[in-house]
Amino acid sequence: MIDFARVQKELQDSGREKDSSGIRVFPKSDNLARLTGIIPGPLGTPYEGGSFEIDITLPDGYPFEPPKMKFVTKVWHPNISSQSGAICLDILKDQWSPALTLKTALLSIQALLSAPEPGDPQDAVVAQQYLREYQTFVGTARYWTESFAKASSLGVEEKVQRLVEMGFPDGLVRSTLEKVGGDENLALEKLLSS
Repeated sequence: MIDFARVQKELQDSGREKDSSGIRVFPKSDNLARLTGIIPGPLGTPYEGGSFEIDITLPDGYPFEPPKMKFVTKVWHPNISSQSGAICLDILKDQWSPALTLKTALLSIQALLSAPEPGDPQDAVVAQQYLREYQTFVGTARYWTESFAKASSLGVEEKVQRLVEMGFPDGLVRSTLEKVGGDENLALEKLLSS
């Protein structure tokens, strides 16, 4: 049976500390077994400036069994499925301990964004790109962050529309924006020079 008193305490603790870490956890509804986590993209990474939503389901055995977590926000990362949002992280599997909390699990996911483990991938395509074409990986990860994790920033569609209005083909605009990590000015330079 889920220890709901512990879950409530974790939610209260997380609420008090969210200003320093930026990490938040809150219930989806009245059911404390279904939660939403929000983590900010780590500084100095292609995920910087993004806000990433994580779906959290607590199993009946929580805290003795790990929470089930997956990204709702699309993210380009070797250890996160670009299709399903599944996360490859040991503490969400066999290395879970009841001493860990939802917040420490979310901090570990945030740390994973900073330090990918391409040797133990969840998404083999992304891992291969990370290992063989690192700059392309960084550009794609930035583009996905810009496209899916930044609510306040100018959307990709607006950038595409402006560049298409300048006479460039839609497909070329999208691929160029992806290569330069969503930077509209850099995309325009590349489009003009090709």
